[in-house]
Amino acid sequence: MSEDHIPVGSELAVSFGRVLRSAGIEVPVGSVIAYSQALGWLGLGGRASVYWAGRATLVRRPEDIVTYDRAFEAFWRGRWPELTPAQARVTVMLDDSGPDPAEGAGLGEGTGPALVVRYSAAEVLRVKDFARCTPAELAEAYRLMTNLRPRLSRRRSRRRAPARRSGNRPDLRRTVRLAMRSRGEPIRRGWTEPGERPRRMVLLCDVSGSMEPYARALLRFCHVAVAAGTRVEAFTLGTRLTRVTRELSHHDPDVAIERTAHRVQDWSGGTRLGEGIEAFNTTWGIPGMARGAIVVILSDGWDRGSPAALAREMSRLKRVAHRVVWVNPLKASPGYAPIARGMSAALPYVDDLVEGHSLASLDSLTELMAR
Repeated sequence: MSEDHIPVGSELAVSFGRVLRSAGIEVPVGSVIAYSQALGWLGLGGRASVYWAGRATLVRRPEDIVTYDRAFEAFWRGRWPELTPAQARVTVMLDDSGPDPAEGAGLGEGTGPALVVRYSAAEVLRVKDFARCTPAELAEAYRLMTNLRPRLSRRRSRRRAPARRSGNRPDLRRTVRLAMRSRGEPIRRGWTEPGERPRRMVLLCDVSGSMEPYARALLRFCHVAVAAGTRVEAFTLGTRLTRVTRELSHHDPDVAIERTAHRVQDWSGGTRLGEGIEAFNTTWGIPGMARGAIVVILSDGWDRGSPAALAREMSRLKRVAHRVVWVNPLKASPGYAPIARGMSAALPYVDDLVEGHSLASLDSLTELMAR
């Protein structure tokens, strides 16, 4: 089992293992997996439990304990402990230039060796909840979000495309063109096969008061999706339905969000998911926009409207859409259960219920949409 197959919740254990390797400690992959499992059992609430879990699973030699203590202080607490006189000859440098490990020990500007420990701030930020980010971290998360490349799944088209090899239907025009190269003799024949086209995607983003910690980040994701594909439509849900595809199509994300904020009149207001989805079904979805499309609803499921109305409209939407995906930022909370009346009413008509609280979860969403 490699580190690429470790669950998403164990990124901190993987990152700490890389820090220890950069510091010169031999850390096998099996030790990182054991540390990840220990953190899953003990949690991250107690410093002592996190420390001793790592020392028991990651440290194999007594001479590595001092280096482990320094790396632990740097990674988990963001500072280095004071050095004893015997340790003062070692120069310790913390480098955040990237996740690639460098030589663990080298010669610094002084007379003693220099211990270089590298860590990746972006890797830690990928798994951090948007609601717990500082304004500076949110700005960095928005910048990293532009690197996401949402891809649309493809569907069979009515138009036929030239086949590279033999297909199931001859291409007469291409056969004639090829025959002109051989003096009218149809030595090579052209064939066609069923073509493909990107499947339409519709984003319905909840901008009500309960979604305030996540609404702006999810709208940033909607902007990335709209800017990446021509078959992406975006709407906001609150007390009314608002189409914001044109506003989010601007290449500058800050300008796009500002235009969207001026366009949306019910920002941070109440939530009437049933009425909003009914308006979408009646005006846009069932007449054609949602037919064969991937419909992504980004909402926490808190609704002040009628659960019966929401269930009815979700049933109508499910009958015409290719796939319905519900992105709930609260799903990542410990002990979460879809007991909110809006969420419980819509859940029977949802194909995928996924998280949407961090960059890593949105990256997983892009992979889901491409399948």
